Amino acid sequence: MKFTRLAAFLVTAALTAGCSGSTVHTPPPIPTPSPALIPALADPPIRLLYGADEDNVGDLYLPDNGADSLPVVVMVHGGGWQQRYDMSYFGPISEAVADRGIAVWNIEYRRGTGDYRDTLADVDNATEALANTVQEAAGGRLDLGRVHVAGHSAGGQLAAWLAGRHTLDASAPGAQPKIMPRSATIMAGVFDMARAANIGGDKLVPAFLGGMPDQVPDRYRVASPIEHLPIGTRVTAIHGDADKTVSVNQSTAYADAARAAGDTVDVVVLPGAGHGDFTNSGSVAWRTTVVAIAAHAADVE
Repeated sequence: MKFTRLAAFLVTAALTAGCSGSTVHTPPPIPTPSPALIPALADPPIRLLYGADEDNVGDLYLPDNGADSLPVVVMVHGGGWQQRYDMSYFGPISEAVADRGIAVWNIEYRRGTGDYRDTLADVDNATEALANTVQEAAGGRLDLGRVHVAGHSAGGQLAAWLAGRHTLDASAPGAQPKIMPRSATIMAGVFDMARAANIGGDKLVPAFLGGMPDQVPDRYRVASPIEHLPIGTRVTAIHGDADKTVSVNQSTAYADAARAAGDTVDVVVLPGAGHGDFTNSGSVAWRTTVVAIAAHAADVE
C-alpha cells in the first residue's frame, strides 16, 4: 500500500517503533498539505433519509472541486449511545474533512433506551445506503471502492464495528455487508466493551447492551470490535493520554490484539489530550484526526 505525504507524520513515527508496535507518543508537526489536495470549500450538506425511523438521517457533504470520483468517509458521532447527543457535534469536523476534497456522510442513528441491535442495524444501513440513496444524491460521484469510516468515543465503537462487521455470524445485524471500509480512524474509541464494563467501571456500556458481560455475553461478542479480529482493515486509533472518560488502554490493548491477529493498526497517543479535545477545532487531537482521515482517503493501492 502506498501512503501520501499527508500520512507521513503518522506512519513514519509508527514504523520507528519497529516490531514492538506503532505507538506514537509525541506526534511530529503536522505538514502543510499540497494545495492540490485542498479544494474550494464544501457545499452545504444535503440532508438524506436512509430508513423509516426519525433518526435514520444523515448529512452528505460534497467538496466543491468538480471531481468525478470522490473517496467518502462515514462519520459516526459519539455520546455514550445516549439520545441527548446527536450528529450535530460532528458537523464541523465533517466540513473540515470535506474541505480536503473528500465526500463525508455524517450519520445519525437510534440511541437511548432501545435495542442495541437497532443501533448496530442503523449504522450498517446508513453505510449500505452509500450504494443507492447517498450515491444518487452525490450524482454518482462517490468511489465505493474508497469508503472509510471514522468515529469518536461510542461512535468509535460503532465505526470500528462497521470495519469488522463482515466477520459476524449471518444472524447478527450488519452481517454480510456490501459496502466495506478500506480504513477506520477511531478517536478515543471503545474497542473492548467487556473491559470497559468490568475494569473501567463504565455504566454506559451495560446500559447500551442491557447488562454486564456475564449476563449478556452474546451481546458483547456481537458489539465489541475486539471480538471480531482479524478484520483485514487498516485501523488508526488516536487517543489522548489524559482521557478520563475512555482509557487510552482501550486503544493500545486493541492494537496489541489486532497485530497479534495479523491486522495493521497505528496508534497515536496524544500527550495531555482529553476526551473532548476531538470536538475542539483548535486542538492537536482535531488536526491529527483530520489529517489521518485525509491520508487514508487519499491513499490509492
